[in-house]
Amino acid sequence: MGAWLGQGLDRNILEKSMKAKLTKEEKEILDSFEKGEWVPVTDLPKRRRELAEYARNTLRKDKRLNIRISERDLLELQRKAVKEGLPYQTYISSIIHKFINGTLVEEATKEGATRR
Repeated sequence: MGAWLGQGLDRNILEKSMKAKLTKEEKEILDSFEKGEWVPVTDLPKRRRELAEYARNTLRKDKRLNIRISERDLLELQRKAVKEGLPYQTYISSIIHKFINGTLVEEATKEGATRR
């Protein structure tokens, strides 16, 4: 077994080496946790049931939508869907869902600008 806190390893060095391996998102989560911004779940089984119900309602697809779009746009959507590893109808549904929820993010172009 290697040395642990109190056995020769400085806590600051250990924390720095652990944080250095984290992604930006992981660092943000860790910082948030360390600031005490997280609240414990008092009834975990109940909360899991609630979240599962939310997921079912979000993923339920019980309505049809028929639209007409240009062949060029359809081909581009299909190409991008293949790139994402999704059926194109699922990809289109995902785009609509993200747009409605305000989470649709524009793709950056090669030059660093965003498409408009």
